[in-house]
Amino acid sequence: MYINDCPKNSGSCVVRFLGRFSFQPFKENPLLGPSSTTLEKMGALEVSKVVKRHQVWRLMTCIWLHAGVFHLLANMLSLLFIGIRLEQEFGFFRIGLLYIISGLGGSLLSALFIQSSISVGASGALFGLLGGMLSELITNWTIYANKFAALVTLVLIIVINLAVGILPHVDNFAHIGGFVSGFLLGFVFLIRPQFGWVSQRAALAGHVSSAKSKHKMYQYILWVIAVILLIVGFTVGLIMLLRGVNANEHCSWCHYLSCVPTSKWKCNSGATYCLSTQSENQLTLTCQGSGKTSMYPLSNASDSRIKDLCSQLCG
Repeated sequence: MYINDCPKNSGSCVVRFLGRFSFQPFKENPLLGPSSTTLEKMGALEVSKVVKRHQVWRLMTCIWLHAGVFHLLANMLSLLFIGIRLEQEFGFFRIGLLYIISGLGGSLLSALFIQSSISVGASGALFGLLGGMLSELITNWTIYANKFAALVTLVLIIVINLAVGILPHVDNFAHIGGFVSGFLLGFVFLIRPQFGWVSQRAALAGHVSSAKSKHKMYQYILWVIAVILLIVGFTVGLIMLLRGVNANEHCSWCHYLSCVPTSKWKCNSGATYCLSTQSENQLTLTCQGSGKTSMYPLSNASDSRIKDLCSQLCG
């Protein structure tokens, strides 16, 4: 917000008494946050910069950026509810790795399909934790009681959250990429020893009749399959992205996974362009896509300000 400096770059700000920490107008950012230009400067995922300027680090930095206060609070509350149980059971290191790699997987899939707008947020990493919970339940199936009830509940939660992603302005590809990454990582990081092996370690050495292996065979098989799929998936995805591949050209229906158009909203995710006319104290913008025109009491508006207003007008 300090970099954003709303009073300097915008005519009206929310909570203006905060000075340069005040928020962009609600019409521009209803989540109480900075402009899209500021998010771009601070490391938001923008595919053109990843491909043409080789700024691959944006796949990672966007995970720690949020569009506004509401966005940040929603994600961090979700992180508390999902993450506390996992971290208590498996530790900071394993859950931290799962979270970060899942976020990277979400960013990667998002970049392959959504290439005309910036993306920020930890949603992909959060869905990775949900995916990890599901695979943890599957790979440690034999040690759980009420396993079917737990499975149905978890699947229902996942389906509902993914269904929300078909709304406009929600990056469901990040959700899906994070979930799949976390699901595979759960087989690698969240494997538990079988109950018989734990009991064997607790018993006296002289009372053990037969040694038991630490894990069941199906756990080892799932571990190997998950590792192979993760390596292949991330490698192929990064190669496709750095070569500038637009995955929508190879999957004509995949865009419906992120937004389903209805009579209430549209799913136009194309780039926005505006014709601008600057007089002494007034800026006039016309959206080329919709033909909408609006006038703003601004003089000598910067390119970044015009870009933000154009996105707002065409959105």
